[in-house]
Amino acid sequence: MNNNVVEINGFTKYFGGNCVVDHVSFSIPQGSIFALLGRNGSGKSTIIKMLLGMLKPTYGSATIYGCSSANLTNEIRSRIGYLAEGHPLYMWMSVKEICHFQAKFYPKWNRKLCAEICDYFRLQPKTKVGKLSRGERAGLSLALTLAAQPDLFIFDDPMLGLDPVASHSFLEMMVYIAENHKCSVLFSSHMLSGVERIADYIAIVDKGVLRVNCSLDVFHSRIKQISVHFPQSLPEMDAFEKIPGVLRGIRDQQCIVLTVANYNAEMQKKIEDLGGVDINCNDMSLEDAFIDYLGRKGMRDFNISDLGATTQ
Repeated sequence: MNNNVVEINGFTKYFGGNCVVDHVSFSIPQGSIFALLGRNGSGKSTIIKMLLGMLKPTYGSATIYGCSSANLTNEIRSRIGYLAEGHPLYMWMSVKEICHFQAKFYPKWNRKLCAEICDYFRLQPKTKVGKLSRGERAGLSLALTLAAQPDLFIFDDPMLGLDPVASHSFLEMMVYIAENHKCSVLFSSHMLSGVERIADYIAIVDKGVLRVNCSLDVFHSRIKQISVHFPQSLPEMDAFEKIPGVLRGIRDQQCIVLTVANYNAEMQKKIEDLGGVDINCNDMSLEDAFIDYLGRKGMRDFNISDLGATTQ
């Protein structure tokens, strides 16, 4: 039985002659936190807007709870909580006024939860939205989204422009959402710090192309950093760049430190044939792996089919 709340099949979007999203497909399992990652301008927001029916795809389709994104019913829309990039709000309203205004549109509105989140972000009821800091507006947007008690949360780059304290608070609240409300979360981000604390699955998009689509655990298991000692002279870096799966290499005295994808016995033998000994394999943070993966060699040499992405 299919338990995916979101299914995206071949999303493609052209603006004029420019392809900004190119045959992107992925699904989001029920109850999971799914991170859509990529650099600024990679196509993340366009994918989300097509998913919500705000933009018409040039090609491809999607469903949310089995309903086509092109014709989402009011019943399905009521199950979705969407937080747009930049946290757009009515600036002339006070915190209290905008909470009361929003409550009128949602039968399941949870006033207690809304008040608790506002307190968490230290929001004063009489303060005008326009007087709030960016982090405070993000907290208010989150309160308005959560209080509607949707089944699916969709956040478009929610931590954009937030300071480290506000970003941490936002991440903590997202963990609370997933653990206590039995819901599903899709969020996009170009900021990697904190993502691996909360994400179950990740998709990496670059220049509109899906490069990775897998669980976070699988991604960590496939990209490693290895340190290789060379007791004699160090080989030229070109020798390592010819090995399939080597994404990046740097010299460190008598060692070479390599970022590799899909490390295996065949790759190890090729490194040993170059004179390497004492090979140590280490895990990488998501942020470091992301940077090296999307580097000059990462997009060309990584066996992306092993990480759930497909090419056309």
